[in-house]
Amino acid sequence: MRVDLLTREYPPHVYGGAGVHVAGLTAVLRDLVDVRVHAFDVPVDEPKTHGYAVPEALAGANPALATMGVDLSIVDGIGRDGGAPTDLVHSHTWYANLAGHLASLLYGVPHVVTAHSLEPLRPWKAEQLGGGYALSSWVERTAYEAAAGVIAVSAGMRADILRAYPAVDPDRVHVVHNGIDLDGWRRPEGDEATARARAVVEGLGIDPDRPAVVFVGRITRQKGLPYLLRAAEALPADVQLVLCAGAPDTPEIMAEVTGLVEGLQTRRGGVVWIERMLPRDELCAVLAHGTVFVCPSVYEPLGIVNLEAMAVGLPVVGTATGGIPEVVDDGVTGWLVPIEQVQDGTGTPVDPDRFVADLGTALAGAVADPERAAAFGVASRRRVEEHFSWRAIGERTLAVYRSVLGG
Repeated sequence: MRVDLLTREYPPHVYGGAGVHVAGLTAVLRDLVDVRVHAFDVPVDEPKTHGYAVPEALAGANPALATMGVDLSIVDGIGRDGGAPTDLVHSHTWYANLAGHLASLLYGVPHVVTAHSLEPLRPWKAEQLGGGYALSSWVERTAYEAAAGVIAVSAGMRADILRAYPAVDPDRVHVVHNGIDLDGWRRPEGDEATARARAVVEGLGIDPDRPAVVFVGRITRQKGLPYLLRAAEALPADVQLVLCAGAPDTPEIMAEVTGLVEGLQTRRGGVVWIERMLPRDELCAVLAHGTVFVCPSVYEPLGIVNLEAMAVGLPVVGTATGGIPEVVDDGVTGWLVPIEQVQDGTGTPVDPDRFVADLGTALAGAVADPERAAAFGVASRRRVEEHFSWRAIGERTLAVYRSVLGG
C-alpha cells in the first residue's frame, strides 16, 4: 500500500500539534506501508519526502490564496513521485485539505482527512486572513464532506465535526487520538543529564528550586493565555509562572498578552516569559523542573502539549473542554477546570470571571500539595505509556486506511 501524507508542517517547520502528529505518524507508518510526504516549505532531507514553496505568481497574495497555490503544486507532485501510483491520500489541516481533495479526484483514490481543528470553531482567524477565512472555510467544508474517511483526534472533536458539518456521514468519522514519542519526552535521568537540565533552566531565568506552573503554547485566542495571566494572581508568591509562548496570531493578541505579562510582573516576581520555540531537550528540562503544567485552552481538539508534559511526569491543570478530558484523568493525572462556553464558535466562557477564578483556585491547590502533584505526575507518565504510544496510533490509522480501501 502506498499512502501520500499531505501537510502544512513537517520537520524542521513544526509550530503546532499537527506538525508533531504528522512527524510521529510518518515514522511509525513507514515501518508498515510505503509512505510519501508532501509538505509546505523545505522539509528535512529524507527519502520520499518533498517540499513545496508558494508559487512565485502568488508571492504576497492573501495567505489563504497562497496556500491554495501550494496545494495545486502538491497535487502535481503526487503524480510525479516515482514508483507505484498512490492508493490513498491523507491530508492534515485545511492547509493541505484542498490538495487531498483534488488529488482524490485527479487520481481516483480515497482521501482521508485528520481533523486537528475546525475553521468554524476558530472565527478569530478572520483577524488574520480577512476574506481568506471564507476561502479556508470553503476548502475545509468541501474536503470533509467529500472525504472517504475522517479521523478525529478525540471523541470531542468527532462531536464537533458532526455538529459543524452535518452532511458528513457519521460512519465515516473515526476517532484516533494523537500520540507521543515516549523516548523523546521523558525526565532527564542520571547525574550528568540532571545537571545539564538544571543548567538549561537556570540559563532561561528559571529558579530550579522554586515551585513552578508551566505553560507551553502559541499566542492565539484558543490557547486561553489571557485567562491564565489573570488567574495567576491567585498563585502563592513563591510560585513561578513559566510561559513558553510565542508565534502570536495577530498584533492585537500579542499586545494584550504583553500588557498582561508586564502588569503581572509589576505585582509579583517569578514571571518568566520565553518567546522563542525551545528545542525538545530544553523544553523537557523546563517541564522536569515544573510542579504542574497548565492548559487554559478554550478550544483544544486534544492537546499534544498535555501529552508531552505528562510524558515528562507533570500533572496537568486543564480546561474541561474539547479532547482535554480524554487525556487528563481528573483526580488521577491532574485537575479539570469547569467551563460553560458561548455557543458561537469562539469558545468564550459565558462567565469569564468565574472561569478565571476556578482556574486560579485549581492552580493554587495543585502547587499547595507538591507530594500529591508528584504522585499525579507519576500517574501521568503511566497513562501516556498505556494509551498514547505512536505505535498504537499508527496501527489504528492503518486500520482506517484498510476500512476505507475495503469500502
